[in-house]
Amino acid sequence: MKATQLYRKHNGENIIKGCKHFSESVTVSVAVSMTGKTEVHFVDKATKVDGRYYRETLLQNCLLPYIRQPCGWEFVFQQDGAPSRRVKLTVEFLQQNVPNFTEPSVWPPNSPDINPVVDYAVWGALQQDVYPVPIVGLEDLNCWASLDQQLINKAIDQWRPRLKTVVKVHGGHVEQLFT
Repeated sequence: MKATQLYRKHNGENIIKGCKHFSESVTVSVAVSMTGKTEVHFVDKATKVDGRYYRETLLQNCLLPYIRQPCGWEFVFQQDGAPSRRVKLTVEFLQQNVPNFTEPSVWPPNSPDINPVVDYAVWGALQQDVYPVPIVGLEDLNCWASLDQQLINKAIDQWRPRLKTVVKVHGGHVEQLFT
């Protein structure tokens, strides 16, 4: 749970009071493509997503089997730059198990405008569906299943133009150009 600290004076002394500012966070792992989307994998609250967990649980048991169902071995695998994805053993695993793996040396820099499709398009659409309704538990996060494939396809189609536009504006913000 994220909290902000409120400071107030009481009898001349500072008193710190924690208050809930944001809702509890949930870590999920998903993949999208022109052929569909994976199921959502919720990461247990106490789990640290290190390289081993990412490789053995998320890649081997969740993401890659779902991706291979509609695509076989014909897909390009692009991911974000989280530390668990950049570690040597994870990169080696992907080089051996994913024929069209985009190497870390050509990943885009840390920019929400050009990170993988899920970062700049899909999460925004999901937030619009999730936040208006109070969420009591994970079962209330069912909007993933109803996410429109056309939205995913549009986001994928925009990725290369986004890259070119960011270069054209010398790294400036481009989100407003792609709404």
